[in-house]
Amino acid sequence: MARRGKRKAGGTAKRRFAYPAEQSIGHQVRWTHRALQRELEARIRPYGITLGMWGFLRALWEKDGLSQRELSERVGTTEPTTVTALHAMEKRGLVVRVQNTDDRRKSNIYLTQPARALRELLLPTAREVNRAATGTISHAEIEALKRILTKIRANLAAAGAARTAPAREAKGLTPPGTVSK
Repeated sequence: MARRGKRKAGGTAKRRFAYPAEQSIGHQVRWTHRALQRELEARIRPYGITLGMWGFLRALWEKDGLSQRELSERVGTTEPTTVTALHAMEKRGLVVRVQNTDDRRKSNIYLTQPARALRELLLPTAREVNRAATGTISHAEIEALKRILTKIRANLAAAGAARTAPAREAKGLTPPGTVSK
């Protein structure tokens, strides 16, 4: 079935821009991410852990006692999202907030013993999800994929810095002609 474009004055057909989702790296990465999330969620749900809690547990397993702001930065969420997740985790007995001794305005977040014990159950579960996802992919292909994804993130970070540089320069936040990192 042929597509017909709208006719412009003079009889020529106007072409519609075509960019199928299947050709978009962004869509491919998003679909893959969602599939990984669904599988992980199904496997951690029996332990009472949600995807919203997962990233915070991972970050705190690596470094316990982070401030809310540090936790937000490590997980890549906004502070209101972090507050909501931490509240749910407190209710479940997974974390406690302790007032920072140096700065009373800050709280540090610490895992409880039950949350620390979940590490030995859930990290192998996450590894199983990754193994299921990469089962037919060679080690060399996996390493190449990691390198490519790292380059994509770097390219997007550079594009974002270049895009926001003029506004930052106008506000006097960076010297003219420089790109902040």
